[in-house]
Amino acid sequence: MVNSLLYSHLYRWYEANRRILPWRETEDPYCIWLSEVILQQTRVVQGMEYYLRFVSRWRTVEELAAADEAEVLREWQGLGYYSRARNLHKAAQTVVANGWTPFPRTWDDIRALPGIGDYTAGAIASFAYNLPYPAMDGNVYRVVARLLDIDEPFDTTAGKKLFHREIEQLLDRSNPRLFNSAIMEFGALCCTPVLGDNCLTCPLSDVCLAHANGTAELLPVRKPRPKLKDRWLDYHIYVQRTKDNGQWTINTLLRRRENPKDIWYHLYEFPCEELPDDPTAEGGLTAKRSYSASGLTAKQSNSEAVCEFVHVLSHRRLHARFFVHRVKQLPTLPGTFPVAWAELDVYALSRLTLRALDSVSP
Repeated sequence: MVNSLLYSHLYRWYEANRRILPWRETEDPYCIWLSEVILQQTRVVQGMEYYLRFVSRWRTVEELAAADEAEVLREWQGLGYYSRARNLHKAAQTVVANGWTPFPRTWDDIRALPGIGDYTAGAIASFAYNLPYPAMDGNVYRVVARLLDIDEPFDTTAGKKLFHREIEQLLDRSNPRLFNSAIMEFGALCCTPVLGDNCLTCPLSDVCLAHANGTAELLPVRKPRPKLKDRWLDYHIYVQRTKDNGQWTINTLLRRRENPKDIWYHLYEFPCEELPDDPTAEGGLTAKRSYSASGLTAKQSNSEAVCEFVHVLSHRRLHARFFVHRVKQLPTLPGTFPVAWAELDVYALSRLTLRALDSVSP
């Protein structure tokens, strides 16, 4: 009885309030998969541009599988969490290699693809094939926590098992596609992290235990976040001007990050020196710095301090300084290669590097 009332209120609200989004207007599993991967850790307004770009450039999973990884990373530039892009490419190749085109049709096969967890597998299985699997994203965890007044942290192993059991009980098995779409949208637009007056006018208030108990603002509960680790990075931007047949060309140096266990694997950036501790404690941006990564001595370098940023990732807080070296000849540095300044946009650059470029006048 409670579930029937929930479905009735939820579906009526969804029909009146749902957003028209391209991945909702299709049952193509390839397009649904792309949207789900792109929208992880990403707002819809930002992810829309990337989704449209991907489906326009690679119209099928075969086309995406045949692309070069560097192309995929370049199109992903700016979204962050670049392992998603690498796994997206690997998953496309896995689909093609196994003959699952246009896409796998069972939850197990979908779940086995690189970069796909329980949530994404459930979303694809239900949205593309209307299979009875829940799709538990952050919005759904929040709605379920409030509906059932659950104060167990949802991001622990025990919490995830508890929430999964509960959503299995709530799932509308006669129409999982509609149920998952509606409850996700309800969490995104109505049952939001900061409720404000939403609770007073909520269409689900008569079936919501947190509303009845006055605990909605306290839910969901999250486990304490780990302390961010600080890292200090000095970047060296080289600017070399050359003239050939009356035309000026500006060149610089780039390097590709090659450690698969570190941040920004296979992304490009300027030559970088990581420092063991905070170099700015005395003097800020102009504090004494080492020239070991610049390949120049202090006398040789016509350098200027350009900018500094604190760039926060999910588990790191990066303190980055950028120095421009205007040189007649580019130095030879291990792991770097020369690039024409005008061709920088060909490379998949880290977001931190893109921020610095906004402050640099070559």
